[in-house]
Amino acid sequence: MINLSFDRDVIARDLDAVVRKTMAMDLTWDWPCGVAYYGVADAFTTTQNEEYLDLLKGRVDEFIGLGLPAWTVNTCAMGHSLISLYEATGDEQYWDVALSKLDYLRNSALRFGDRVLQHTVSVNNDFPEQAWADTLFMAGFFMLRAGVKLNDRELIDDALNQYYWHIEYLQDPANGLFYHGYDNIRGDHMSGFHWARANAWAAYTMSQVQVVLPEPYLYPQFMDVDCSLRDQLAALRGLQTADGLWRTVLDDPESYEELSASAGIGAAMLASGNPLHTDATQRALDGVLANISQDGRLLNTSAGTAVMRDLDGYRSISRKWTQGWGQGLALTFLAGVLRSA
Repeated sequence: MINLSFDRDVIARDLDAVVRKTMAMDLTWDWPCGVAYYGVADAFTTTQNEEYLDLLKGRVDEFIGLGLPAWTVNTCAMGHSLISLYEATGDEQYWDVALSKLDYLRNSALRFGDRVLQHTVSVNNDFPEQAWADTLFMAGFFMLRAGVKLNDRELIDDALNQYYWHIEYLQDPANGLFYHGYDNIRGDHMSGFHWARANAWAAYTMSQVQVVLPEPYLYPQFMDVDCSLRDQLAALRGLQTADGLWRTVLDDPESYEELSASAGIGAAMLASGNPLHTDATQRALDGVLANISQDGRLLNTSAGTAVMRDLDGYRSISRKWTQGWGQGLALTFLAGVLRSA
């Protein structure tokens, strides 16, 4: 267990500011919105502030009324908030949309090899037979949550299969870090960098398997998840900067400190509960709090990032703008801190 030192009023104040800023953003039904609203839902579940639920419900109802996009791996990220809304309200419309996403993932989504989900960002075949760490949050973790709720062993096994193969394809056995992507056709990691937000997607979603899945030790693939996360977090602890953060390319001293990844990694460390990570988690919390503006923006969050061609590509991604994924990961970290008290 990790025991942190913090002022609960400060955490609650910053969480509230981030929720309100997030809900003031005109995010559309896609992965930025999916991650952002996962964080808002987590904030509601933790605080039971009904205003957060009303804000989320109002926006999702508006989306449904306007018409929803075609499903892709990335648009399935909104499944997280649909589960949370259904659990909080009992309104079947949210569950029906979530089920349609699950039907797409199970029966229509592009797959390769051992039924590994190909990362898709549009209805086009943009990245043939590529596995990205992003898929774990947008689809794999969503499938796991839904599978547990449905008590559907086949869906749970499919979700754990995504974890297993993404670990096989993306984790560097030499150091425990994750690559951004894997090209199954070429059999390589493309440019081959240890991008921080990819590591946050992997670390956070792996940390949640033991939280979400009852008796996880009865599933053989959970042992791979558990050991993978253990090795990854040990490596990440050694790469934390003096400011308590992580660089956008983790092992590149010239890369900037990136806040969405830092929030996600901090949240993963907190959820995993290894007491040896207490100092690292505390420093991550302090670093994240130092980068939340008074009006609720998580600063220094990198823009959307494909698997870039070279190191300069990652170094040059803008960190000027407020991003849904930064807001959502910050909320998840702050909500976890409140629950730890």
